[in-house]
Amino acid sequence: MTSPDSALSALLTSRIKDVPDYPKPGVLFKDIAPLLADAEAFGALTRALADRAKELGATKVVGLEARGFVLAAPAAFAAGLGFVPIRKKGKLPGDVFSRSYDLEYGSATLEVQCDAFTPGERVLVVDDVLATGGTIGASLDLVQEAGAKLAGVIVLMELGFLDGRARLAPHLDGAPLETLVTV
Repeated sequence: MTSPDSALSALLTSRIKDVPDYPKPGVLFKDIAPLLADAEAFGALTRALADRAKELGATKVVGLEARGFVLAAPAAFAAGLGFVPIRKKGKLPGDVFSRSYDLEYGSATLEVQCDAFTPGERVLVVDDVLATGGTIGASLDLVQEAGAKLAGVIVLMELGFLDGRARLAPHLDGAPLETLVTV
């Protein structure tokens, strides 16, 4: 998946629905619900993510709340790896590492449990969308703070016009950032 397979990209793109003016006027929302509902497309995506996790030598797959969970958990299972959620503030029990970051209209905080990884464990981070890079950047900081090493980042789709990829460069520490669909 270093360069996404064109047949896979075409299949995934064909199942992503554009929803104009959601959640507010002027925004074109990319709805992945039709992709998730299609067994062929969802299966192909899950297999591609699982294969890449193994190729990168990951020992765990991280999913970002909320749609990242839906992609990362089945990929982790298919690869025979554990799954770790990175959640919004206040959703995880026990001791957590926290990271706040800026959104377009405010800020948010993500958390991961302090004991989610053993030191040096290799982690693949999976999410649905790379937009401005704030959410993924905060999650990468959490992974490193928790003592894991980043094996890579894979996102289903990248909104290239928002330049999130450039903002993530300082967080990647040489690990690959891969996308399956760029819009």
